[in-house]
Amino acid sequence: MKILGIIPARFGSTRFPGKPLVDIDGTSMVQRVYDQCIKSKRLSKVVIATDDDRIFNHVREFGGNAVMTSPKHQSGTDRCAEILKQENTGDWDVVINIQGDEPFIHPDQIDLLCATFDSSETQISTLVKRITSTDELFNHNNVKVVMNKKNEAIYFSRSPIPYNRNFPEQEWLKHSSYFKHIGIYGYRADILTEIADLAKTNLETTESLEQLRWIENAYVIQAAITSLESIAIDTPEDLAKIKNS
Repeated sequence: MKILGIIPARFGSTRFPGKPLVDIDGTSMVQRVYDQCIKSKRLSKVVIATDDDRIFNHVREFGGNAVMTSPKHQSGTDRCAEILKQENTGDWDVVINIQGDEPFIHPDQIDLLCATFDSSETQISTLVKRITSTDELFNHNNVKVVMNKKNEAIYFSRSPIPYNRNFPEQEWLKHSSYFKHIGIYGYRADILTEIADLAKTNLETTESLEQLRWIENAYVIQAAITSLESIAIDTPEDLAKIKNS
């Protein structure tokens, strides 16, 4: 199975402009993500997809594989779809979308996601991790997910789900299982081409979560449970916490 790893990296983040180029102990964030990805045993190739010359040139300087994409894309998925077309869609079975703000993503997590496509029924997949603290549960920056018995995602939300009406909030974790979403996606190549053409949906706009567009259009998102922590850096404050830890 040929699996293409793509790291979308744009300069113009609203909450953290220039995020891919920030320094973390002497190495840029985007290089850290790239270095973790090339350790994967399942990825056949890794590409950084960007719309900015500064990121493109930086990636080339450290020896990475960078490709320029349109600045008009609204999501990393759209950027991945463009790369897939450039690479010749028929040459790839699966595309893995690794977030450019996950500098500590573990190669084993990438391989776990790739393994979901060993089943020919998998259309889209992602990772989830059990939530272990109340602060984590009620942090709206952490996207929560509920799944069915097949570990297929039913819904994603920035709110804590499910709502446990029988107990006070500080006791929810004692009585129910909660999972947070790890922002890495896998798509079968033909499915990626299809979902990139879908119009935005009401749920997606409401929660500002693109994966809800796929669920609303009846695509199945398979979830794999990881025990490894993954730390996303969304804001300068997140970066400060990492540097001070």
